[in-house]
Amino acid sequence: MRFSTLEELKELCRTESLPIGRLMVIEQAQETGGSEAQIMEQMTSYYGIMKEAVRKGLEEDTTSRSGLTGGDAKRVMTLIAGTGMPALGESACTAMAYALAVSEVNASMGRVIATPTAGSCGIIPGVFVSTQERFGWTDEHMVYGLFAAGAIGYVIANNSFVSGAEGGCQAEVGSAIGMAAGALTELRGGTPEQAVHAVGLALKNSLGLICDPVGGLVEIPCIVRNGFGSVTALAASDMALAGVRSVIPSDEVIDVMLEVGAAMPEKHRETAKGGLAQTPTGRKIMNQLYGKGGNKKG
Repeated sequence: MRFSTLEELKELCRTESLPIGRLMVIEQAQETGGSEAQIMEQMTSYYGIMKEAVRKGLEEDTTSRSGLTGGDAKRVMTLIAGTGMPALGESACTAMAYALAVSEVNASMGRVIATPTAGSCGIIPGVFVSTQERFGWTDEHMVYGLFAAGAIGYVIANNSFVSGAEGGCQAEVGSAIGMAAGALTELRGGTPEQAVHAVGLALKNSLGLICDPVGGLVEIPCIVRNGFGSVTALAASDMALAGVRSVIPSDEVIDVMLEVGAAMPEKHRETAKGGLAQTPTGRKIMNQLYGKGGNKKG
């Protein structure tokens, strides 16, 4: 890639007069040796899987094998369809429901696209599919948005973390929020500079988020964090398009995420040895799942 930071990405877009998504298609084709048409076709297939996961999460049984989770996306959609207007408003609440749906499909062993991980797989689909329905965008438009999200994720992964085991949930859900926020800003007509500000705004709101899965499963609190994350991405995009800037440059925010993740205790990095996993209820669930002593089997 010809860029390694968001600043370099922004400047490359400026000098070549290209949006982030279009630039990333060119970069990907050059790196892989494939044609741009092939690159687009592959990403289009990934977006199809995302949309199918949303549908499945809303229409089919998503009870996880543990029995701990499932059906929350449907509950939120019932709220939307009811007589009372959700406090978030219908659009944001729909994005939240779609994010929950995809994350529940993941927990019930369904097919998802890791964006950037399985633990954060609901945020980008939740944001993308709901806004596509709202604004009537084409699949091609959305696919370019996925490439924009990929460019942002590339920078984050190479300068910080996207793994909860390495950097906590800020690395998984936080990165996904930043990717979704930046990409959505571009999808809505924002400039690369505004998209980059959206990333910084989103990531700053996720710094320090620990990874504390109850029972070591990607269910509690992971699924609801995907729902909340979709709403944060929408808010960050709105701020950026309104002209709100990330006073701390987004690349510096990514550096801070690396610093915070490296300093985070091991028990708060996907080990289930701390946080919500070690509350009295968390330990009780672990004992029910794995027997006395609470050690995960296998």
